[in-house]
Amino acid sequence: MATNTDLELIEETKVKHPKKYKVLILNDDYTSMEFVIDVLMSIFHKSYQEAELIMLEVHKKDKGVCGVYTNEIAETKVMQVHKKARDSGFPLRAEMEEE
Repeated sequence: MATNTDLELIEETKVKHPKKYKVLILNDDYTSMEFVIDVLMSIFHKSYQEAELIMLEVHKKDKGVCGVYTNEIAETKVMQVHKKARDSGFPLRAEMEEE
């Protein structure tokens, strides 16, 4: 049987879900479309078809959403994009914004 104290504890215990962040790839005039597709497939685990659609969104709208993640994962994905781009000689940029 629940007592008043038990009920008070149940009411006070509310789960807070972590904030989610969108990771966006930004368009530039130098990074090849093929490289953007490769980044989307290798870092964001998109299929070729999904990667192609996101790449076209980036090309037409100057940015595209790659995925939505917790803060730490989003930060890691952004760093991975920058490292892969730098290692391949492209100026590709990614950023994260709160969902």
